[in-house]
Amino acid sequence: MSSPTAVVCAYSSVGTAALEGLLEAGVEVKALYTYAQGADELWFTPPATVAEAHGIPVHLAPAFNEDSVYEAIRAQQPDFLFSFYFREMIQARFLELPRLGAFNLHGSLLPRYRGRAPLNWVLVKGETETGISLHAMTPKPDDGHIAAQARLPIAWDETALSLTEKAAIAGRSLVRDAVPGLVDGSTQLINQKTLGPSTYFGGRKPADSRLDFTMTALEAFNQVRAVADPWPNAFLETLAGTVKVAWALPSAEPCPPGRFRLTQEGLLLGFVDGALRLHVLRAGTRRVERPTEQAELLRGLGLLEG
Repeated sequence: MSSPTAVVCAYSSVGTAALEGLLEAGVEVKALYTYAQGADELWFTPPATVAEAHGIPVHLAPAFNEDSVYEAIRAQQPDFLFSFYFREMIQARFLELPRLGAFNLHGSLLPRYRGRAPLNWVLVKGETETGISLHAMTPKPDDGHIAAQARLPIAWDETALSLTEKAAIAGRSLVRDAVPGLVDGSTQLINQKTLGPSTYFGGRKPADSRLDFTMTALEAFNQVRAVADPWPNAFLETLAGTVKVAWALPSAEPCPPGRFRLTQEGLLLGFVDGALRLHVLRAGTRRVERPTEQAELLRGLGLLEG
């Protein structure tokens, strides 16, 4: 029997891992459509690196839905079309091309957290569990019956990076193990409507990472960890400019809301019911970790007295 074939649209570390899972399952990947890696994304190995190592043609896809791409994929007659953390909504006409179906890997336990940046949003919302879902694609975002899911526990101090690494490891094995059932038709697809109500979150905008002092300390901490390095960080808007909180942890020490306070434990920032101890601050090009240097920085900005 010949190997099943696929065209893959993928990006991110999760996309790389899922592509590796396909290859481990014996799928012949005819082509990879992906994006050029940005200067702020060098922390992960892109799917193109894996594809090139296996002799898979790589196409950069700033406009995937063009007629020329459609004709190229139609000529390849793939068994599958896979989307792994691809940035574009794939048009309906593409979904009709693969013989065995078109499937997307999404970073949540669908039908919850449909939409963009699900791994960031679950941290903002303080969830204790999330997952990944391989589902049949339809013209609607994150719609279609589910082929496989994996659950991911969320640690209290989980960050977007550590949760993404969990999703990548799980995605690799999920995709690898799902392929045989998709090929022989034994996989029983599950209607998302039978799994409970859906929720949807849009793409994150810079303003979504703003800290304000009506937040509880836990809400502020969730905001910080959702966009900790290498993501753009949570930030404060002050009269002296933007101050980024790259990392902070909840503290039992008191601190008035909206105020900074230097203690033996370190520099504190107060919220409505508690405080965060600041571990890493950024202002302009400066990254400051030592509490005394943080205090010096804030005094220079007029944000800390004494």
